[in-house]
Formats: sequence, C-alpha cells, structure tokens
Amino acid sequence: MPCARRAAPKGEAMQITFIGGGNMAAAIIGGLVREGGHQIRVIERTEARCAQLRSEYGVEASTAQPEAFGPNEVVVLAVKPQQLKEVCVELAPRLQGALTVSIAAGVRVAALSRWLGSERIVRVMPNTPAMVGKGISGVYAPPGVSVADAASAADVMRAVGEVVALAEEGGIDDITCVSGSGPAYVFYFMEAMIAAAKQAGFDPMTARKLVVGTFEGAVALAAATDTEVGTLRANVTSKGGTTERAIARFDAEGVREAIVAGAMDCRDRSVEMGETLSRD
Repeated sequence: MPCARRAAPKGEAMQITFIGGGNMAAAIIGGLVREGGHQIRVIERTEARCAQLRSEYGVEASTAQPEAFGPNEVVVLAVKPQQLKEVCVELAPRLQGALTVSIAAGVRVAALSRWLGSERIVRVMPNTPAMVGKGISGVYAPPGVSVADAASAADVMRAVGEVVALAEEGGIDDITCVSGSGPAYVFYFMEAMIAAAKQAGFDPMTARKLVVGTFEGAVALAAATDTEVGTLRANVTSKGGTTERAIARFDAEGVREAIVAGAMDCRDRSVEMGETLSRD
C-alpha cells in the first residue's frame, strides 16, 4: 500500500541523515552540499571521522543516534552490508516512518523491511565516480513506495551524477556488474595500458598522463555522439594498420569474451551475497 507520507518533491530542499560517513557517503554529501539548501547530518561511529566531516562539509555529525527521525526525513543507510542488520535493528524504533534509502550492496528490500519494520524503502547502487560528480546510480523503488519517495531517492543520487530507474529489484544485481563494479574493469584496462606505455619506454608519469588522457578523450567522444561504440572503434582500425594488429591480438586472446564472462561472474556473486546477507 502506498505510504501517505511523502518526502520533499523534486527540486526542494531535503532533510537527510546519513548512517555511516565513509567514502561513498562523503561523496554524496559533497554533491548535496554543492547543491545547497539541504539539511544534512551524519551518524558515524568515530568522533575523529565526525570532526573530519564537519570540517570538510560543514554538516552536523555525531556518534549518537537521534531519539527519532521525522516522517519527512530521508535516512540513507551507508554502512557495510555486514553491519546493516545491526544498524537497522537499532534504527527501527526511531524511524517513525522516515523514508529509508539503502546504498549497501546485496541486502534485499524484504530483509531491510523486516529489520526496520517499514516498507518505505528504496535501494540504490551507486559507483565510485560519484566522488567526482560523475557517478551513475541504479535506483529501485518497490511497488508500495510512492512516486514522491522514489523521486526523492533519485534526487539524492542526482547530486553526484546520473540515475537509472530499475523496474525490478534484480536490476540492482544487473547494474552492479556493469556500472557498480565497472570502474574497476576500466582501471584494470588502464593498468595494462600504463604497463604497455612503460614497456614502450615512457616514464611512469608520462605513461599515466597518456593513458588517462586517452580514456578521457575516448569517453568524451563517445558521449558526444550517438554513433555505436563499435563503429567508433572501427573508425580507428584501418585495414592492415597498427590498431588492427592490436585488436587482432585482443580477439585471439579472448579479451572481449573474458570481460563479458567476468561481468556475469560479478552479477552471480552479487546474487549470492544478497541471499547470504539478507538472511535473518
């Protein structure tokens, strides 16, 4: 049943409490602070981290849980999945109907609902480029969550990048293997290219500059056109030329197939972790 309460409509200032103040939480907090107007506080276990967050972002930060949250508040669960059950049980009597947004990997809505005693829950899968405002997040709102609540959760994540709405909760596992873990695949390929640049004779600083610049330019080109990326790749691959020789080696070594298979292994692991972490 849709909840009668609602968070702030799109574009309005929100009251947001982060449970956990790690790197991803800090990235989102930074984006929200840059937007301005939001009331933000953080509940973090260590006073040293609280002091750091207060100093860097000017937000309220405390090691103590509030006695109660307001029904118009957004509570963002940003702790490790293994800590989530304990945190939710502690939050349950304080929640008072607040909208809960979980950015923790794996843990299913059904489990969160049991632990929190609430159905007003949205799951989000962000990625690390959120740290520089270039993230892309998958957002899943169960059927019982209001349109306004789903929009509020999406607005939180838009502070650090783009948002993709997911029709099914399994889409969280799907997006994990593409954009959630995807930055690691990109960095892996960059590592290999930097190694090649060094082998070709460039010093480490120049090798990194060449590779990072190449990725930046290639991504900007792909973003600036509707041309299929396969066509963009083919445009650089002259018949009998140098690039064709490199691509031929990649194909012979099964690089493309390995990337696809690895991503599917990632998805399978996401499903496995979800089943394990969502048990009572």
